[in-house]
Amino acid sequence: MKIYLLNPPFLKNFVRCGRWQGVAARGKTLYYPLWLSYAAGFLEKESHEIKLIDAIAREWDYKQTLEDVTSFNPDLVVIDSNFSSLNNDINFANRIKEEINTLTVLVGPPASQFPEEIIEKGIDIVARFEFESTLKEIAESLENNAGFDGVKGISYKKEGKIFHNDDRKPTTSEFLDEIPFVSEVYKKHLNIKDYFLSHSFYPMVQIFTGRGCPNLCTFCSWPETLMGRDYRVRSVKNVVDEFEYIKNELPEVKEIFIEDDSFTIDKNRLISFCNELKSRKIKIRWSCQSRADLDYETMKIMKDVGCRLLDVGYESGNDEILKNIKKGTTVNQLREFTLNAKKAGLKILADFVIGFPGETKETAEQTISFIKELKPDLLQIAVATPMPGTDFYRYCKDGGYLLNDDLEESLDKFGFQKCIISYPHLNSEEITSYVDTALKGYYLNVSYVPIAMKNVMGKNGLHELKSLITSARMYLSYMVR
Repeated sequence: MKIYLLNPPFLKNFVRCGRWQGVAARGKTLYYPLWLSYAAGFLEKESHEIKLIDAIAREWDYKQTLEDVTSFNPDLVVIDSNFSSLNNDINFANRIKEEINTLTVLVGPPASQFPEEIIEKGIDIVARFEFESTLKEIAESLENNAGFDGVKGISYKKEGKIFHNDDRKPTTSEFLDEIPFVSEVYKKHLNIKDYFLSHSFYPMVQIFTGRGCPNLCTFCSWPETLMGRDYRVRSVKNVVDEFEYIKNELPEVKEIFIEDDSFTIDKNRLISFCNELKSRKIKIRWSCQSRADLDYETMKIMKDVGCRLLDVGYESGNDEILKNIKKGTTVNQLREFTLNAKKAGLKILADFVIGFPGETKETAEQTISFIKELKPDLLQIAVATPMPGTDFYRYCKDGGYLLNDDLEESLDKFGFQKCIISYPHLNSEEITSYVDTALKGYYLNVSYVPIAMKNVMGKNGLHELKSLITSARMYLSYMVR
């Protein structure tokens, strides 16, 4: 069967598969179409003829993308989506159906939250939560003219009535080992030089070593809308095999970024991974998402086998806000973690958010002061945006703090974040102002010069400089928007 998997056209540099929110990143970041790529590898393994197209990376408009879909003439078109691009994505899927006789399937976080509304707007099938096996069974049902009654995890319309089949159980660790390496998919179907992370050396690849997150952060979308909270992982050997594949088959790659929410949660697995890299003498630069609960000894082991940077959700410099969002960390813990990371020689990308429950002018100022104290190598600050399905969304909706329930309104015309929440004691304009002021006050302050110079003058100074210049250009265009 011919299956076309599409990251559809929308705004320039739009990141549809970000864990936080679909936006155009300030630092020119452009993610791989991560989940589509894993599905593409799985479907290709099942002997389907697939085409994976990232219209955002290719900078294709509607016309160019429609021409390519029509030329391929697929039996099935899979459309990736995000809350802030949902209407655009549905409309484009309907445009495809006007051109060719094909079945459309929408995947991504909105699929699990608004399946009925999406079907009513013209999509044929909605695949809720994880979707590799779901797509496989949809394709088999099409080939056998068997109908979709037995396909778990989907919503669809039949004879004018919408049906919601039972949810599919989360994938298992054994299943994750069976999916082809996503780096193989990148090599075959995408151009790795199209993708950029402001905190990784270019070119890079993004991979997952596991799925699910048992932590209870109230604002995080993926555990509630896509992957679930059950923690499943690939075997250490399987992960290190992919590292070896990248090193041998993609020698131009300068860094591997591990996107797992929970990569560092299991210390024994983390150390086993590091030991496997060391025993097999695989030397390649890598970085990862991390919680701020790693100890110095573990960070030193990671550093010794190629880890360069930790991307860490600090979120706030106020203990009460950290408690409100169920982050499971304290300000003192964040402080100690940062000191240990610097001692271990690991760089830090610190992620903060302004506007969580309990935020006031005083707590926002505390966060800004805390950032200046920590002096992270890189800094990201976002306005708090409630994602459907999360506790934070329910809090904002029930409290009347949402200015607009349409997440497309959380983007400006360039795709940058807009604030869509407003509290009686802290309105949307003030939240946005604190974010912009904090970013300018950090990056455009002379106190950041020694941090930047330390990065540029280090062992990998040329790569650091290239990333800094690329991100700075995009950031400055954001600031003068």
